[in-house]
Amino acid sequence: MAAPKSRSLWTPVFALLCGAQFFGSAQHALLQPTFPLYITSLGGTPFKVGLVLACFAVTSVVFRPLIGGWADQWSEAGVSVCGLSLLAGAVLICFIPYAEATMFANALRGIGWAAMSAAGYSLLALSAPPHRRGEASGYYSGVQASGTILLPAVALWLIDAPFGGFQVVFVVAIVLAALGASTSVILTRQIPKKIHDRQSSDIGPWWREILNVLDREIILASVLSFSSHVTFPAVASFLVLYARELAIDNIGWFYVASGTTSILARPLLGKVSDRIGRRRALLACFVLQTLALITLAHASELIALMISGALYMVGLAMSSSTTLAIAMEQAKPERRGRAMATFSIALPLSNGVGALICGSLVEWIGFFGMYLTAAGIAAGGLMITVANRARLK
Repeated sequence: MAAPKSRSLWTPVFALLCGAQFFGSAQHALLQPTFPLYITSLGGTPFKVGLVLACFAVTSVVFRPLIGGWADQWSEAGVSVCGLSLLAGAVLICFIPYAEATMFANALRGIGWAAMSAAGYSLLALSAPPHRRGEASGYYSGVQASGTILLPAVALWLIDAPFGGFQVVFVVAIVLAALGASTSVILTRQIPKKIHDRQSSDIGPWWREILNVLDREIILASVLSFSSHVTFPAVASFLVLYARELAIDNIGWFYVASGTTSILARPLLGKVSDRIGRRRALLACFVLQTLALITLAHASELIALMISGALYMVGLAMSSSTTLAIAMEQAKPERRGRAMATFSIALPLSNGVGALICGSLVEWIGFFGMYLTAAGIAAGGLMITVANRARLK
């Protein structure tokens, strides 16, 4: 029994996987504050901003079952290469100065993100030692979130720089995704051949996998992940518009503070969820998110925004590692690709739904009402956790 305990976490596969995910997530972090400003500069409304962000979520959700089955039958790392390559190529369309072109580009990015995420979660489940899944999930989600430390601030700086502009940001986004695709190419050479040779009579033709959208074993993990991320657009994307309304300058520091908190918290809190249990970790997550969003609604200075962002990111960090660990524990080995694809649907779906909700609420009741409503949604996640306390024990 002692042998499994000594299994290393930071294998070449895990390290390369984290590297590829970093570059893909860094591109996403770079574009999160860019798209709202870009669309409004083209004359778009907050509701149109929500539509652009939702296009990313729609395609990411629709194509994920197919991509999960494809990863099971072909190669997880190969799917990652394809996804990151599409993330790079899709941004080229953003150079066309029309909101509709950006919608189409973001829809293509959604497909690329679906491939990168489904393949990444499947490889994580394969490479993480069973007794260290919470810790592995913390490091993995921490690497994904590390781009949020500087990339949003870099995007805002590049947009306003004398030599910069939106086009410069798009070039950097293309380079980041291309680096991720190159890292995934190296990853394909590191994966043991037995992973590619898995056989399972439970996996049907690709067209049948499209119809089998949900893997029931991890629905609870998916619902909890959705509940903890659905308010994220209010913090990640709409906050730049909120700060502009409040006449708060240097908002890039908000992203630095919240991103730093996220990257530091995720590895530590992943270990915590292994020790205190998944239920307690999720309770802490939703309490922190609710308090953070209420504070955001009443904020009037940069320091208040930064404190709220830090609180929110601590809660999100706890949720990300905990729900991912639950999903890995529930996924069947022979259908791991589809199971993790089902789980990974929650993230883009929550971002798309959240973006539409936030954009609509801003137009109807303003930013104050939007943030209070988002706090109520986070409290709903707390109720779901309490209602399922027996299954999460």
